[in-house]
Amino acid sequence: MAFRLKLVPDVTHFNFFRWQWLTFGLSGFAMVASVVITLVMGLNFGIDFKGGTTIRTESPTAFEVGDYRQALDSLNLGDVSITEVFDPSFGATQHVAMIRIGTTEETGSVTPEQLNQVQAALQTVDPQVKFAAVESVGPKVSGELIKTAIYAVGAATLGIMFYIWLRFEWQFALGAVVSIVHDVLLTIGLFSLFQLKFDLTTIAALLTTLGFSVNDTVVVFDRLRENLIKFKNMPLIDVMNLTCNETLSRTIMTAVTTSIALGAMLIFGGDVIREFVIAMLWGVLVGCYSTIYVAKNIVLWLGVKRDWTKPGEKKEKAPGEDIPAAFRDAP
Repeated sequence: MAFRLKLVPDVTHFNFFRWQWLTFGLSGFAMVASVVITLVMGLNFGIDFKGGTTIRTESPTAFEVGDYRQALDSLNLGDVSITEVFDPSFGATQHVAMIRIGTTEETGSVTPEQLNQVQAALQTVDPQVKFAAVESVGPKVSGELIKTAIYAVGAATLGIMFYIWLRFEWQFALGAVVSIVHDVLLTIGLFSLFQLKFDLTTIAALLTTLGFSVNDTVVVFDRLRENLIKFKNMPLIDVMNLTCNETLSRTIMTAVTTSIALGAMLIFGGDVIREFVIAMLWGVLVGCYSTIYVAKNIVLWLGVKRDWTKPGEKKEKAPGEDIPAAFRDAP
């Protein structure tokens, strides 16, 4: 006998607009609070955005990233990131690591003396380790990276808005963009509040979150458009409720399965990808919320046209004929 897991019943009748002013008000408050927190507390920029030194190490023997990190902890270098580099072109005796050290307020960059200390500390763990390359990123380059990151998020948002405008209508595009801004601001506010490291991987997580949120929004909007054609005489708010109930199982299942994968990465992925995973997990949560309680509210308040017809349709059904019984007498 086959076992089928159901997180949501096949048929639901939740009224997602019962507390629409409360949910939308909370979303607005959260967006304003995120902006205020970010302006007051600032962001804990990583090496990508505040500058630093990148060291490429090579060793003929295998190493553990944790051993390297433990060896450098005693040097009090501040922001240190260590990743192992894998490449198919590497030989069996070529083991490479990338060590990134953030700038300090006193020196502005890693000094030659500190580089010697780093090498000496690593050689206590691996006597054969060597520095293959040392590069520094100054504040000017970091500032350019910040501008590029802002441009990337802005371009993605405008592109999404244009796509949804072409596929649906401008009301849908505006609702999607407001939900995207909601997700981005809340994620940035979370990183500012808890002073999590904000670097290029976080920007990648933001862009991935935008894609996840928009995908969920487009699925709901596509079903909404179908229902607007099918139920022409049903009030718009009831059509939206019906649409959300019909897509609820898909929304929750997608969010849960994605969260399971991200949870495993958070537990076993280590320090290197922790901020990326946190941003993704938070993005999945607020993305599902904004699709239901932000994007749809915007479309409801702006209204949409109801004169769409199916291909080949010639006759309009009688008033009330196509309204499901579950919604016919709903308050």
